Amino acid sequence: MTVTLPQLRALAAVVDHGSFTAAAEKLGVSQSSVSHTLKSWEKAIGAPLLDRDRGNRPTRLASELLPHARSALAALEALQGSIDAGSGKVRGCVRLGAVATACQGLVPGLMGLWKARLPEVEVSIFEGDDDELPDWLESGMVDAAILIDPASTPPGSRVVAVDEMRAIVRRDHPLADEPSMPLDELLQDGLIAGQGGCEGQLRRIHALAGIPFETSQRVRELATIMSMVQEGIGVAIIPSLGEGMLPASLCMRPLVPTVERTLVLSGPASRPWNPLVGELIAALPEQEPMRRTT
Repeated sequence: MTVTLPQLRALAAVVDHGSFTAAAEKLGVSQSSVSHTLKSWEKAIGAPLLDRDRGNRPTRLASELLPHARSALAALEALQGSIDAGSGKVRGCVRLGAVATACQGLVPGLMGLWKARLPEVEVSIFEGDDDELPDWLESGMVDAAILIDPASTPPGSRVVAVDEMRAIVRRDHPLADEPSMPLDELLQDGLIAGQGGCEGQLRRIHALAGIPFETSQRVRELATIMSMVQEGIGVAIIPSLGEGMLPASLCMRPLVPTVERTLVLSGPASRPWNPLVGELIAALPEQEPMRRTT
């Protein structure tokens, strides 16, 4: 059996976008074409690739195939990008991974800049957690990522922002009108922490304050954290880039002590970059990265 590029593209697109319709729109083909491509592949393999009764989730077999499919597609796209770059063309699509707070407080501005300076480059955003992004980047799920406090990055990477961890409380909280919030006083209401990232920063803050790291609630989604704070279940600490996500009933205040995060735009370390990633970085202004700190 010979695996074809349309099969790889169809599988990755359906898994990424959740439906045959969305996948077809992304690939610029008909829905029936995507369906036929995957059904014929499943017939040749003799096993299903998608669980159609559970929202087209990948089967165990598909989960094993996807990293290889993404790696092959990423290599092909990098090859095409090199061909276009060699002929003086700057066009194509870049898949960019970023955490929720960066998607809210940083990425829109970058998208506007790239649209103005690189009009033929399409940037597709994939929102993930701090811990997911490095794996997505190396597997080929994304071509570039905005990494949080990376231990090391490949040559050509670029710091795009620096922000800090801040307290989130209800506007009627006793400390809401204070210029800053001491960690020990904030924690009296119980800390609601996320499981999808920022735990390293939270532990560093507690270590600076000499306070054991303990939580009253642990949830995955940032939206759930905010809803729980709204209901008075506890307080939270999130990056300052997330301020625009807050509902009107909540406020963000400086935290004492606190730590900063460094956000780095990078390509993968384990394979050649898609040349368009370099174009995105080159299009950034030559100035200090955006700072969202006290």
